[in-house]
Amino acid sequence: MAVAVGRGFLVQPCSYSSSPTFHNKLYKPSLGSATTFWSTFAPQRYPQVAVQAQQRPTWLPGLDPPPYLDGTLAGDYGFDPLGLGEDPKSLKWYVQAELVHARFAMAGVAGILFTDLLRVTGISNLPVWYEAGAVKFEFASTRTLIVVQFLLMGFAETKRYMDFINPGSQAKEGSFFGLEAALEGLEPGYPGGPLLNPLGLAKDIKNAHEWKLKEIKNGRLAMIAMLGIFVQAYVTHAGPIDNLVEHLSNPWQKTIIQTLANSTS
Repeated sequence: MAVAVGRGFLVQPCSYSSSPTFHNKLYKPSLGSATTFWSTFAPQRYPQVAVQAQQRPTWLPGLDPPPYLDGTLAGDYGFDPLGLGEDPKSLKWYVQAELVHARFAMAGVAGILFTDLLRVTGISNLPVWYEAGAVKFEFASTRTLIVVQFLLMGFAETKRYMDFINPGSQAKEGSFFGLEAALEGLEPGYPGGPLLNPLGLAKDIKNAHEWKLKEIKNGRLAMIAMLGIFVQAYVTHAGPIDNLVEHLSNPWQKTIIQTLANSTS
């Protein structure tokens, strides 16, 4: 930016400093005058325009996240189109619910892929994952297994809920058959201890934001993968490894487009 003053002065601001800036430049006016002007200019203050860049990424670039999603939560990208987290109490519960679903999804995807790989390769005679629930076991009946699962899961979920409403209460001595020290309740949703954190990756849970972020990212990916496996089984009536092998046998003809087209015809 250049500002012309009168006929013979040229102001060229070179910094926003408040200290005087001197331009000792010989300048000849255009009217042919032989007069030489030495210009000394007083300090100038220029208006400063502050442009605040977005400090954190959001799920939709350029979108302002809601005020209650301030980026302090692990994996917070401002995604809440329905406004479910406006209530702080509800937001805390949704965080725990997502964390539990993410962990179940990661375990489910790993289990489905591992058992399906054993089945397809012939290493083990296992049923496809969506038929595994109908298998009859010799050591116990289906009704017995359901009752045992309800008891164990009910106990674990009750303990988790009690720790949610009263953090640290389930780590007190005598609250878990003397095994409290093995769990070391770090904070709600992160029990820790040698049983659930054997590698000690996040002993300082307050400064474990990076590990929390990695877990929730992998968990969200696993939930999407689980949904894909459900749809895939419904459409193709086969396991994920079977679908992968079929696709690799003819990549240009065995795709999701042809599969969906054949399923609707």
